[in-house]
Amino acid sequence: MPRDIAGDLARLALSLPETQQRETWGEQTFRVQDKIFLTLSPDGALASLRTTMEQQTELIAMDPTSFSVAPYTGRFGWVLVHLATVDPDLVGEFVVAAWRRTAPRRVVASYERATVDGEDTGRVGRRRSL
Repeated sequence: MPRDIAGDLARLALSLPETQQRETWGEQTFRVQDKIFLTLSPDGALASLRTTMEQQTELIAMDPTSFSVAPYTGRFGWVLVHLATVDPDLVGEFVVAAWRRTAPRRVVASYERATVDGEDTGRVGRRRSL
């Protein structure tokens, strides 16, 4: 049975403080204080993540099969992720990083205090994440 990476990412996102899931534009969106940091396509094949422009460039250069500039939001640093070809643990790390970039500082600080040594990598396969 193939791994449900989109489902894993949804569970990971929802495990992060103050995250809410809402359908918008026909896609599942994950938000913190009404700011989107992750979207999942209806078929679970694609994710779109909030990254910095620098990270967007690096990811596309590193693996152009798995990462590309996201339609519409790419000019703001978002990347489109092809879940069939990407390392799930790597994407999990980027989901947590996207949440950290989007969440208010006080929420991130509280999360970091609650994680062991403040080093939760957000790996999809970790028990804490799922």
